[in-house]
Parts: sequence; C-alpha cells; structure tokens
Amino acid sequence: MVSKWERNVFHFFILWYICGVILLTFDLLPPWLEWANVVFLVTAGSLGAIYFIKNYKTLGFLFTLIVFFSSIAAEHIGVKYGLLFGDYYYNSYFGPMLFGVPVTIGFAWVMVIATSHVMALRIFPDSPLLLKATVAALAAVVLDLIIDPVAFIAKEYWIWSGESFYYNIPMFNFYSWFGLSLLFHLVLLLLTSLSSSKENRYWEKNMFLLYGLMVGMFCLIALSSQLYLAFFATIIPAILLYAGTYKNKELFHDTSQKKQSI
Repeated sequence: MVSKWERNVFHFFILWYICGVILLTFDLLPPWLEWANVVFLVTAGSLGAIYFIKNYKTLGFLFTLIVFFSSIAAEHIGVKYGLLFGDYYYNSYFGPMLFGVPVTIGFAWVMVIATSHVMALRIFPDSPLLLKATVAALAAVVLDLIIDPVAFIAKEYWIWSGESFYYNIPMFNFYSWFGLSLLFHLVLLLLTSLSSSKENRYWEKNMFLLYGLMVGMFCLIALSSQLYLAFFATIIPAILLYAGTYKNKELFHDTSQKKQSI
C-alpha cells in the first residue's frame, strides 16, 4: 500500500522540478531564489533515500548513510587536495557545509546511486553482480556527463582549474565518478543479496522516472546554453540505457500495484 505522505513527497518534487526546469532553462532564477537549488537537491536525494529504505529496510538506511558521508568525504578530498575529481571549488551557495562540502552534494549522490541502481536492475535483473554494478556505475557517469558541464559552464555553480577537450573538466573526474559509483553499487548489491525484502514497485518506478527527469532537465539547460557536445554525449547513452530496459517488459506491469493506487 502506498501511503499518502509518499505520494505527497513525490508530487512536491515534481512541482518543484517543473518550476526549476522553466527557471533554469530560461535563466529566470533571481539571486534571492538561489536557495531553491538547495530544496531541489535535498528533495531529490530524499526520494533516493526513501527508495532504499522502502526496499531494503535497515540495510537501505545504513547504505544511504554510507553513500551520504562517503561522497562528502570524497568531495572534501577533491576540494581540499585536488584529488579524485580534479582541482575545483564551489562558487554558489548550496546550503550548510560539512568538511568544506555542501551537505546537498551528499543528497545528490544518494539520488544518483538510487536511480542508476534501478536502471541497471531493469537492464540486467538476473545478471552477475559485477555486471550490474558496472552498468549502474556507467549510468551514474552518464548523469555526470551532463551535470558537470551545466553546473560549471552554464551556471558556474563550481569552478575547475585545468584544461581538457570536454569543457576543461578534468577527465579524471569522470574516472573517479565511475570508480566511486562502482564501489557504492558493489556494496549495495552485496548488502541487498542478504535482504529478503520484496521490491517496492511504487518507488522503483519513481527512480526509473527520476533518472530520465534529471537527464531531461540538464539536457534542456545544455541546449539553451549551447553545450551541444554535453547534450549528445548524454542523450545518446541515456536513450540506449532506457532502450535496454524494454527487453524486460514485465517490470512495467504490476496489476496489484495498480489496484492499490485506485
């Protein structure tokens, strides 16, 4: 049974998302409304946390904490020492800081891991653990291929020092994204192999949708900012990922869930 508060949380996000797409795509966000980015990231990350907890109970809660604090620790190393993600710093307000990193970044990582996890499960539901973890990590990198150029070039949320063919974003940033995401997904799949919980179809579908919503929003901003390389580097693999999920059509049908939703 899907409770009213669960639906309300997701509906709130959709409303905030629509407003964000309009304001950010057409560069209409006034300086006094910058806090809206904080709400957006916290809500998106909270959706990912709810997915983990609803599906994997205590293990899901523990894993959410692992992703949240480990990602902030990794970002701290990047900001302070220029390792893992390159030499960069945050140029905008993203809420309270922890070890020099906005806590909202931890929420963003939770969202990325939750959505990429669902994408991999839909593509290879019965495949070996390492294959699923690898596909999930690649799905996470696809998101980063559009998030980083938009955040850096279009919005200047954070600034890199260096040069590369991909908008002067260090290529090692993407290698580190893959490595850290792979580690998170391996831990998650190992933990969930110990769980007997049934998949929560409502939140699984929400994560499947959320991945596409994130790709769509950042691709629209990329187009409006003439970041064509970032657009095509993201939209093509994202379409291929979604195409890969359709071979398992039974995942799109859950008559019992439909009955509960009426």
